[in-house]
Amino acid sequence: MTENEGYTWLDGQLVKNEQAMVPFMTSALHYGLGVFEGIRCYATPRGPAIFRLKDHIQRLLESAKILGFRSLPFTQEQLEEACREVVRANGFESCYIRPLIFFDSQVKNLNLDVGWARVGISAWYWGAYLGDEALEKGARMNISSFTRLHPNIMMTKAKITGNYANSVLAKTESARLGFDEAIMLDPQGYVAECTGENLFIVRRGVIYTPGTWAVLEGITRDAIITLARDLGYEVQEAQISRDHLYVAEECFVSGTAAEIVPVTEIDHRVIGSGRRGPVTYRLMQAFHAVVRGEDERYQHWLDLVNP
Repeated sequence: MTENEGYTWLDGQLVKNEQAMVPFMTSALHYGLGVFEGIRCYATPRGPAIFRLKDHIQRLLESAKILGFRSLPFTQEQLEEACREVVRANGFESCYIRPLIFFDSQVKNLNLDVGWARVGISAWYWGAYLGDEALEKGARMNISSFTRLHPNIMMTKAKITGNYANSVLAKTESARLGFDEAIMLDPQGYVAECTGENLFIVRRGVIYTPGTWAVLEGITRDAIITLARDLGYEVQEAQISRDHLYVAEECFVSGTAAEIVPVTEIDHRVIGSGRRGPVTYRLMQAFHAVVRGEDERYQHWLDLVNP
C-alpha cells in the first residue's frame, strides 16, 4: 500500500491520505504551533496492539495544555479510539501512529486565543529508525554543537512541533559529518538526550540516565527503567558528563521510533567492546517480548486494536 492509498483521521472523520490537506495559510505551518505524539502498534498473538496508548494520548493532551490551548475538540477516550480506528482502516498489523493537534486561525498573529485546535491522526509502516544494522553493530554518534533547548526558552516537557527545529539542526549536522545520530548537551553542559531518543549508559553494572529535568519524559524511557529494575538492575537518574560517555561499558538509546538501539561509537571513541553489550541485549530482548505480547506481566501496556 502506498501512502496515498491509506486513510487519515482528520477532525473526526476518516479521509483518504491524499485528501488529508490543510490550507497553506494554516498558522501551525508558519509558526510551529502544534503538538504531536509518536506511537507504535505491534503484531501480537491477540492481534495488533498499540503500546501504551493511554500514556501517549495523555502526554499529547498535556503538551497541548503546556503550549497554551484552552480547549480541545476531542476527549482522551475519543482520541484513543481514533488511533485504533486509523490502524483498522489501514489494515495494519504493525505500524507507527502520528496524532497531531495543530492551531488554525483566520487571523495571522501569534495569539492562541484567536483560533482553534484541529486534530489529525495518520499511520504508516516504519521499520528500524536508525537502520537494521545498528540493532546489532550499534550506532555511531557525535556530540552536537547545538545545545538542547533551555527549559525557560521552550517548554521541553512537551512535544511541540516548533521545538524540533532544534533536533533538525543537530541531526542534519550529525548526518553531514557521517554519524548516525547526535547527542545533545543541556545548557549546563551535561548530557541531555539525542534528537529523538533518550540515552542510557552502563558503568560498573549500574544503568544511568539523565534525569527528567533535562529531557523529554520518554514513555519508552519509562518502560526501559521499569523493565531494567524488574530484571534486577540498579537504575539511577544522574547528571552525566561528556567524558562519562567515553568510558561507559555500554551505551544505548530508546524512543518510540528507535525502540532500543546500542551505541558503539561516540566522537570517534569506541564504547565498551565496540559491539552491543550484554545489558543492552537483555533489555532489547525483554522489550521486544513485551511489545509482541509474549510477557504476561506487561499486558496492561498493550491496547488491542480489536478488543
